[in-house]
Amino acid sequence: MSASAVFILDVKGKPLISRNYKGDVAMSKIEHFMPLLVQREEEGALAPLLSHGEVHFLWIKHSNLYLVATTSKNANASLVYSFLYKTIEVFCEYFKELEEESIRDNFVIVYELLDELMDFGFPQTTDSKILQEYITQQSNKLETGKSRVPPTVTNAVSWRSEGIKYKKNEVFIDVIESVNLLVSPHTSPAPLPGPGYIHPQVNANGSVLLSEIVGTIKLKVFLSGMPELRLGLNDRVLFELTGRGKNKSVELEDVKFHQCVRLSRFDNDRTISFIPPDGDFELMSYRLSTQVKPLIWIESVIEKFSHSRVEIMVKAKGQFKKQSVANGVEIAVPVPSDADSPRFKTSVGSAKYVPERNVVIWSIKSFPGGKEYLMRAHFGLPSVEKEEVEGRPPIGVKFEIPYFTVSGIQVRYMKIIEKSGYQALPWVRYITQSGDYQLRTS
Repeated sequence: MSASAVFILDVKGKPLISRNYKGDVAMSKIEHFMPLLVQREEEGALAPLLSHGEVHFLWIKHSNLYLVATTSKNANASLVYSFLYKTIEVFCEYFKELEEESIRDNFVIVYELLDELMDFGFPQTTDSKILQEYITQQSNKLETGKSRVPPTVTNAVSWRSEGIKYKKNEVFIDVIESVNLLVSPHTSPAPLPGPGYIHPQVNANGSVLLSEIVGTIKLKVFLSGMPELRLGLNDRVLFELTGRGKNKSVELEDVKFHQCVRLSRFDNDRTISFIPPDGDFELMSYRLSTQVKPLIWIESVIEKFSHSRVEIMVKAKGQFKKQSVANGVEIAVPVPSDADSPRFKTSVGSAKYVPERNVVIWSIKSFPGGKEYLMRAHFGLPSVEKEEVEGRPPIGVKFEIPYFTVSGIQVRYMKIIEKSGYQALPWVRYITQSGDYQLRTS
């Protein structure tokens, strides 16, 4: 079972719009939600599911709104939350930004969408591209004209319309991996003996406290008709099934697919087979908890002089293959909150002081693998001596490395099968970028 009713509340808990799907929970029960939320928040026991008697509130917050589903049954909570997040995604597709004002300005369309998204408590059409075929933002047309429900809604393939035609049939595949990393140095640097000193005992790999790769495979599909696509990866489970061993294969974890993928086929033989939506969509996401060598390693040394000035020296090294280049590198180096009069010297790129964040941003447009660069920053400090109570925040790094995946995942093939037998070209692009990438300093 799924939701009995769905509510959109403002930040004070006042209902802006509601839709009663089953009628087995009184709509007035929503009055208990906000007092319950405030009470749990004060007790430090806030949870995504709140209960009042036999009524359960499953809720999420987005911008200045609360989306709340009510149920009195033993509902499938993951299905309800998936529906609420999908509802937000659809509303954002329609209104660009989902907030109280956009709900008030478009309440007719919001009701139309809520009617199509769910029926008697069960999710129905949740693909915004299909919904936009018959629910337009010209609400008056819905009232005056006869709206024709497209066949897509009743098709087995509800995410793709029939009769799509392109002069040139192509598929673009983007494999994007984000690296989440938290590194602590093995040793603490000694005081600087002289300008330009970087402590030699800090291992260039440090102690990796957190390391994971979060990947997504996104497609742009420009194909005619109703094609079937089959995507092959260097999946370790598949390689073991076919007797190829573990060479150059990756073990994917927490795999999540778009609804178009035939899950039974994947479970049987690890084939990713699907009829794709038209245009852009995310085919799948995955995670790898493998230990990653820091792609950009940072060492920094800070020295204070008589509480009147501070000098920071930072060395950045590209620890990825020399043929690759990291683009748009930004290294955020924390500085004391009372620092002033900044001066910088960089061997490459530029540095600027961002006082509202208490950081220096060192920007490097192009950072080849194997290269090392230095940045020096000099700040004045107030003459009044004050106790140092705060630890140094970690250094944050942003970057993007094209034509490279840190996991080694590869698209081995993309087969495109369509009854008209046309030839189509698949194009593949690999990108590695920083996720939550932080390096602690001593």
